[in-house]
Amino acid sequence: MYWKLFVSFWKIGTFTIGGGYVMIPLMEQEVVDRRKWLTREEFLDYLSLSQAMPGIFAVNMATCIGRRLGGFRGVVSAVAGNILMPIALILLLAVFLRYFRDNVVVERIFMGLRPAVVALIAAPVFRLAKSAKVTWTNCWIPVVAALLIWLLGVSPVWIIVAAILGGLIWGKFKKVKS
Repeated sequence: MYWKLFVSFWKIGTFTIGGGYVMIPLMEQEVVDRRKWLTREEFLDYLSLSQAMPGIFAVNMATCIGRRLGGFRGVVSAVAGNILMPIALILLLAVFLRYFRDNVVVERIFMGLRPAVVALIAAPVFRLAKSAKVTWTNCWIPVVAALLIWLLGVSPVWIIVAAILGGLIWGKFKKVKS
């Protein structure tokens, strides 16, 4: 199990360009669809927890999934696999990129990667919205939250606090109503 965890998270860390959120579709495909280690709902729960935890999102996900599947050794296997190749690539890039930073071809490659990274982030958002039971009647909540952060510069911390309070109030309201 530990070797499978390591290899799975090594693949995720190796073939992801753009940071932790770009890893979401690869992680979901590997952990939920291919290996069936988690249900989609469990994956969504770990995704929410990992976003709320301090630290690097991808490492938080590897930690949660590794612990669930193999305890402490599972955490070490998943995290090591997840960070090994990115660390090696960052070191390699740091050494060589300074020689190529003014190269027009390299600049164009990075410009071409930007839209692809946005698409890689957007695709799992729609899949996860379905798992989180976001419907046409409540889709205004994430839209308003995103607009508040993007356009008005509201701190995500306040959005999370408001969501927690809103959930508590809604839960009490539903309980009283039924």
